[in-house]
Amino acid sequence: MYMIISGATVCLVTFFYTCGAALALDRNIYDLSLDKLSDLVITDTKIGQSQETVTQKVELYYPEEFDQQTTYNGNIAELLKYSSGQFVNPLSRNDANWGSFGGLGPKYNGYLLDGLPIDSFADAMSLDPWAFGQVEIHKGPASVMYSNYLTMDFAGNEAPLAGITNFILKDRIDSPATRVMVGGGSYNTLTGRLFHQDRKENLNYFIGASYEQSDYTNYGTPNSWLNIINNPEYQKTRLYAKLTYLFDRDDHKLSLFAHHTQHSGDAGRPNRDFTHKYDTINASYSNQITQTVNFQLKSGYRNYDRRWAEDNFPADLGLREHDGVEQSIFPSDLTINFSHAGSSMLTFGADSQVATYKTFAEIDGIKKTGTDVSAYSTGLFLQEKYVLDKWVFRAGGRFNYTSHSYDLFNGISPAKRENSWDSFLWSTGLRYNLTPGIALYGNAASSFVAPSAKQLGGTLSAASAGVPGQNGQLPSLDLKPEKGIGSDIGLDLRPMDTMIIGIRGFFNQVDDAIVENVISATPSQSRSMNAGNALSYGFELNIDHKFAEAVRWFANLTYTASRVENPLDSDQNGADIPFVPDYIANAGITARLPLDISVSPYLHMVGDYYDSTSLSNRRKFGSYQLLNIRAQKKVFKNADYTLNATVDLNNLFDNRYEMPWQFRDPGFNAFGSLELTF
Repeated sequence: MYMIISGATVCLVTFFYTCGAALALDRNIYDLSLDKLSDLVITDTKIGQSQETVTQKVELYYPEEFDQQTTYNGNIAELLKYSSGQFVNPLSRNDANWGSFGGLGPKYNGYLLDGLPIDSFADAMSLDPWAFGQVEIHKGPASVMYSNYLTMDFAGNEAPLAGITNFILKDRIDSPATRVMVGGGSYNTLTGRLFHQDRKENLNYFIGASYEQSDYTNYGTPNSWLNIINNPEYQKTRLYAKLTYLFDRDDHKLSLFAHHTQHSGDAGRPNRDFTHKYDTINASYSNQITQTVNFQLKSGYRNYDRRWAEDNFPADLGLREHDGVEQSIFPSDLTINFSHAGSSMLTFGADSQVATYKTFAEIDGIKKTGTDVSAYSTGLFLQEKYVLDKWVFRAGGRFNYTSHSYDLFNGISPAKRENSWDSFLWSTGLRYNLTPGIALYGNAASSFVAPSAKQLGGTLSAASAGVPGQNGQLPSLDLKPEKGIGSDIGLDLRPMDTMIIGIRGFFNQVDDAIVENVISATPSQSRSMNAGNALSYGFELNIDHKFAEAVRWFANLTYTASRVENPLDSDQNGADIPFVPDYIANAGITARLPLDISVSPYLHMVGDYYDSTSLSNRRKFGSYQLLNIRAQKKVFKNADYTLNATVDLNNLFDNRYEMPWQFRDPGFNAFGSLELTF
């Protein structure tokens, strides 16, 4: 591993110094990272706070930075691919991200949209990043002010044990602007995007739309259950808008955001079509009532309507049935902040979620419900953050009540129709700002996650185990809830004004951890299981350096060790946690060259990981390296218009590495675009 990372670093540093000798200085694009330490962050207390008062490790990202990297699967998780501590692993342009965070599975990093929870699987495939104003990653055990997300699909309920990622929408509009982009690339991919923002007196707004179509390509391993025999064509349309009304002042506002995505196509066989629809709504009201009291009320709606066809493969390719999932979630949050003793902050409030989840199969026009579940959650939270000179002390607690109602599992009423849980969670943190350039911090918190409907009932009946053509998830009705404790400790350094260095260690433990195990490759079947006690620990090293006015480079390394302890099952005892690589390393440069050209090569390296806790049946994946490059040229610019040309070169090594469930990366691909801003 050391040789791989060192060799890649030498290549990038060599490129870095070669480019640095011939730079045309331009401050517009590379004053990105190092001034961010003075920026306010929102996620810590739900209102803007100085980073020196936040006990968690915070990483800030802005649209300008996202414009320097490629995201060839169109998943917003890819925007954060090059940050440390996480493994971003979208299976394809048509599938979700199955990665990990903090040495745990993909469900332990809560995703938020303006402070309200969203699904890190479905919403990550849906939302358009042109709507974002900034993204905040709070690493380590997250604040008790954010609840689990009651998604019943994919990997189940999502908890902020290992961190929180908050995608923050654009808000106040200072000047009108319009962006228009057209592009095309490999697999006959064609893309068009439009974004416009403006302000009319107190009303701020933006609207956006995008469309993409592609013939795509085979993203399955040879002889896999995917059996892609034709180009898996797809079309994807996004429409979104936000209105923000500022009353008598900027800190008294009402906003509404709506987003719709329609994704349709096929999976490369005559009777494997799909149509997925995603709807996201956020409404919020906030008011700085006095100099010390802030009030926020937020509510939202998330709707996930996924439908797809199944054929009789491997017997034949004739239509067998149409399957689908219908899920709706209504999250709400009320928060009151009370400022006191200078920069200290008391935060308290309540939140709730109402969720419904239904699956169905339609055969010969007859629709039959498989799983029908509803869920409700409500929580009360309180957190005190006390700032005393160079010290920051944080402590908080949450009481949460969750109830599930099970009407059907695989078309049958279960013996146990209801279940509910009370849980008390705690969170604490400490920070010491030794000097303006040196800070130490540490955090610890608890979590509680109930099993979800898909984990309990699966998508297949128990009798489908091993049956050819029956691809999906087997039931596991005896699952127990899991409890976890996360902790971290770290050091932030700023040895010079143009350099940031971060060192962070973490330790996470989950009792009765629910993991997704691959049971069979062909047919492709998995099952959720309680894997005993799951432990993960490791460290992150980060460096971010603005070498010259027009050159910025970064590098980071995450090392993780994970282990499952289950003395009652020798096949699991001592296994690794699925989807957790032993190391991840990233390095990249963004450099402005003469003739208004910028180049951003980003290197991503992943170590070994497994798809199951079964020592006898698990498969090993990795290690691999990816080099992606974005090159941009400013074609034309005057006082009113700017025209940029962009070329993305993805997977330059043409590394067609395998992923779980017999997916694989399709290898090298390219994309070019023209963007007009006025």
